[in-house]
Amino acid sequence: MKFTTSDGLKLAYEDEGEGTVLLCLPGLMRNARDFDDLAAAISGVRLVRLTYRGRGESDYDPNYANYNVPQEAKDALELLDHLEIEKAVYVGTSRGGIIAMRTATMAKDRMSGVLLNDIGPELSSDGLSRIMDHLGIQPKAKTFEAAAADLRANMGTEFPKLTDADWLVQAKRWMEMGPDGVQLNYDPKLRDAMIEYSSKDQPDPWFLFDAMEGLPLALIRGANSDLLSEECAAKMRERRPDMIYANVPDKGHVPFLNEPEAIAAIEKLIEQVG
Repeated sequence: MKFTTSDGLKLAYEDEGEGTVLLCLPGLMRNARDFDDLAAAISGVRLVRLTYRGRGESDYDPNYANYNVPQEAKDALELLDHLEIEKAVYVGTSRGGIIAMRTATMAKDRMSGVLLNDIGPELSSDGLSRIMDHLGIQPKAKTFEAAAADLRANMGTEFPKLTDADWLVQAKRWMEMGPDGVQLNYDPKLRDAMIEYSSKDQPDPWFLFDAMEGLPLALIRGANSDLLSEECAAKMRERRPDMIYANVPDKGHVPFLNEPEAIAAIEKLIEQVG
């Protein structure tokens, strides 16, 4: 399904189930497939998944500068408007969590709770460097099998228990087949947008985190994450002692949200939301 934004782009989304609304916002280079594992592991909820502009089946923006957090937060709110949803639990994976925090400064009344998946106000330089090393760079692999092998070589230490079949699933989620082999399934200009956006003054990230005060909140961290450090997670817990917390073993950036620890945290959050 698609809806049209106020500036005329058609964005892909998925809407399934009944119950508490979970608005699922994926990672920087990803799409609605980020939540396939969660969808298979949870019931009794309405799962609404947005694929941002410039990713997957959503329209690419002719102005790549619009690939930014405030615009994507606005797009998410417009999706809620389109579906006539007053409030939702924001489930933000990586970039999606930053969008959730930003939304708390824009339209907190539209949020009934927040789940941050391996993201926080402070990001480790090692993780950021790894992301920038391949953001917007077309893969060299000609087949999904070769792409899966590359993923395992680059990320295997963070996800030691994933099988070759698991890595193949990830490759097919994060890439697509083009005329010359495997290619990115998002606009490569996202790299330019990130470089330009990061050079501008940004709000204090802890101000964004504090903006969620009063909202039911959960944090899920991959125990092997190279982006969200244990130290940052500890600061977040100190700042929000009521925050539900799960540290998922054998996963890095990011947990798949189908792990027992993650599901338990999500269910507890939904209970708090009521």
